Amino acid sequence: MLVKAAQRGAVSELFANSPMWWMCSNHNPSGAADGGNNLQSWNHRRHASHLAAVALYARQHWGVDFATVEAFNEPSSSWWTATGTQEGCHIDAGVQASVLPYLRSELDKRGLTGTRISASDETSYDLARTTWNSFPATAKGCVDRVNVHGYQGSGGRRDLLYTDVVTTAGKALWNSETGDGDATGLTTASNLLYDFRWLHPTAWVYWQVMDPSPGWATIAYDPGTLQPGAVQTKYYVLAQFTRHIRPGMTILDTGVSHAAAALDRPAKRLVIVAANTSSSARTLTFDLSRFTAVTGGPGGLVPRWNTVTTGGDRYTARSDTRLNGTSVSVPFEGKSVQTLQIDGVTV
Repeated sequence: MLVKAAQRGAVSELFANSPMWWMCSNHNPSGAADGGNNLQSWNHRRHASHLAAVALYARQHWGVDFATVEAFNEPSSSWWTATGTQEGCHIDAGVQASVLPYLRSELDKRGLTGTRISASDETSYDLARTTWNSFPATAKGCVDRVNVHGYQGSGGRRDLLYTDVVTTAGKALWNSETGDGDATGLTTASNLLYDFRWLHPTAWVYWQVMDPSPGWATIAYDPGTLQPGAVQTKYYVLAQFTRHIRPGMTILDTGVSHAAAALDRPAKRLVIVAANTSSSARTLTFDLSRFTAVTGGPGGLVPRWNTVTTGGDRYTARSDTRLNGTSVSVPFEGKSVQTLQIDGVTV
C-alpha cells in the first residue's frame, strides 16, 4: 500500500509509535508501568539508527523516499502505559533532544542527507509549543519541520505555536494528525478553519478516512468483514475543502475564523470555504473590494457547493448566486458548510 501511494504522488513520512521492544526499559512497546520514560538511555542512538536503516531500506528496496523521519509520536503524553493495547512510548523533551542529533547523524551516515527530520508530534498545540521551546539550539537545528496533532480541538494557542515555529524559528509546520468523533463533520470544519486562521499549517492530515467508529470515520468500516459501511456527512464536509483548495494556491487571511480563502493566481480563481456553526440560518457577505478586479462567471455567477451537516444537501452544487458589485452574499442554513468559486479575480 505504501508503494502504491508513493507511486501516485503521496508524500511519505516514516515515524515510530514506539522504539523497538528491546530498546524499552521494560521491553514493552505499549509504555512503562508508570507512564514515564521507557527508552533505555543506552539506546538513544540505536533508536535513531534503526529508523535511518529503515529509511534507507525503503529507498533501496521499495523505491520510497521518505520526506521526513519522525522519531516520536505524542511523546510527552502520559497515557502510554504497560497495560495499554496500542504502541506508544513516553519520551520527555530532554530525551527527545538527545535523540534528534543522533537521528541527523545516522541519516547522513547512510547518504540520506536530503531526508529531513520532523518532531515531535505532540498531541496538542500548547504541548507542542512547550516541547519546542524547551529544546536547546542543537536539537532545534536538527528539526526541519514541526509536527503537531490537533486533538486540542478548538482550544489551545495555535497562534503562538505558529509564531514560535514559523515566524521565529523559520521552520515548516504541519497538523500531522487530527480527528474527532463528530460524524456530521461540523467539528472537523470548525477546527480546520481555526487552523487556517491561526496555525497556518502547510499540510493537514486526518487520522483515518475509514474507521470502525462512525463518528471518527468519513466512511465507516467493519474490521470483522473488511467491508466499507455508510459514507458519513463528514466525508462531504471534507470535500468542501479538498476538492477546491488545491496545492499551489495561495492561502489568504480572511480576518475571521469561520472562513478560509485560497487564490489560484494563474486561473484567476478565488475559493472561499465557510461554515455557519450556529443552529440558526444566517447570511454571510464577503467583501472582495480589495482585489484589483472581480468579474465572476457569466453574468457574475458564483458557483457554490453546500453541505448541511444535520441532513439535506451533501456537497450539492448550486448555481443561484451572483456578485453584487465587489461583494457576494450567501444564505447559510444552520450548521452548514459552503464553498464559493469566484472567477475573474486579480490582485
